[in-house]
Amino acid sequence: MLTRSVSLASPDSFHWSFPQCSALILAIFFLFSGLKARAQTEPTEAAAPKSEINIVSGSSVGSIHLFGYADNREISLFGVRYFRPMGHFIASRFDYVTEVLPVVLLRGPSKYGADSRTLTSERTVSYGADITPIGARLLWRSGKLWKPYLLGDGGLLYFKQRALSTRGTHLNFSAEFGAGIQFNLRSQNQLSIGYSLYHFSNGDTGARNPALDSNLIYTAITFNPPRIALPFHSHRR
Repeated sequence: MLTRSVSLASPDSFHWSFPQCSALILAIFFLFSGLKARAQTEPTEAAAPKSEINIVSGSSVGSIHLFGYADNREISLFGVRYFRPMGHFIASRFDYVTEVLPVVLLRGPSKYGADSRTLTSERTVSYGADITPIGARLLWRSGKLWKPYLLGDGGLLYFKQRALSTRGTHLNFSAEFGAGIQFNLRSQNQLSIGYSLYHFSNGDTGARNPALDSNLIYTAITFNPPRIALPFHSHRR
């Protein structure tokens, strides 16, 4: 497994916990959520950007020691993302993001200590699921053939086994920060390719909190759901 250490944290030193990460996510989200009111013009109904539904799949290609110190683990995930346009900021479109990942696979040593260090060469897979109620995306070049974007979100991640440490927890917190490019395909579909720093930890709710920072590479297929017309309209006489 590829593991690159740029260690800013260790088991015996200070490391950023999820509450600090989530505070940053929430600050960004609520800052940009007010941008809709400050948009220069309201797009017409025909030109208004549509909501998006992503089918996303990704795997990690190693880990770094940025907010946590656990290593020798790999993450794979599969799920659905929903994007709703909320407004504009400078030259970018601001989208609200929510995500459900019913499949999160954590591959790692079958035996490990309280400090998360490997005790055997045998490996096992722990099953988990992630729900992310809060997220944001900044998308540039809306309506063009290819569109770069920045994305960040945070949520809850649950594993069937205690994650990363024998004194860890089943319930953890996740945070994701990254960038990607969305390409237009035939019809109304798009393909996205991106990189994210995928972090999860128990937020110091357990006796030990190793935390894991994974380099996540993912792809996603986007579908634009049709707008639903209301069954009634107001009429002026």
